[in-house]
Amino acid sequence: MVAQVNRHGLTDEQWEVIEPLLPKPNHMGRPPRDAREMMDSHMWLLRTGAPWRDLPDWFGPWKTSYTRFCQWRDSGVFDRIVEKLQVLLADAD
Repeated sequence: MVAQVNRHGLTDEQWEVIEPLLPKPNHMGRPPRDAREMMDSHMWLLRTGAPWRDLPDWFGPWKTSYTRFCQWRDSGVFDRIVEKLQVLLADAD
């Protein structure tokens, strides 16, 4: 498998690790934004230190990204991702 090369986003290999840890979207109302796009937007913000309102347009509306970030934070998604990465790092030693 060839990894996606994109300096603004996760590689395919990285995405394969965290994608199963994300909640499945519910199908009520408007279709949700792509989870990978949302994760890429969060990573971009963390790397740059930019305010939410400065999120580039290619990630979609900043408020959508912010809302998803808060949902994932509150539901423990980021905690599960960190735990998974810690296990993978420990196993690599």
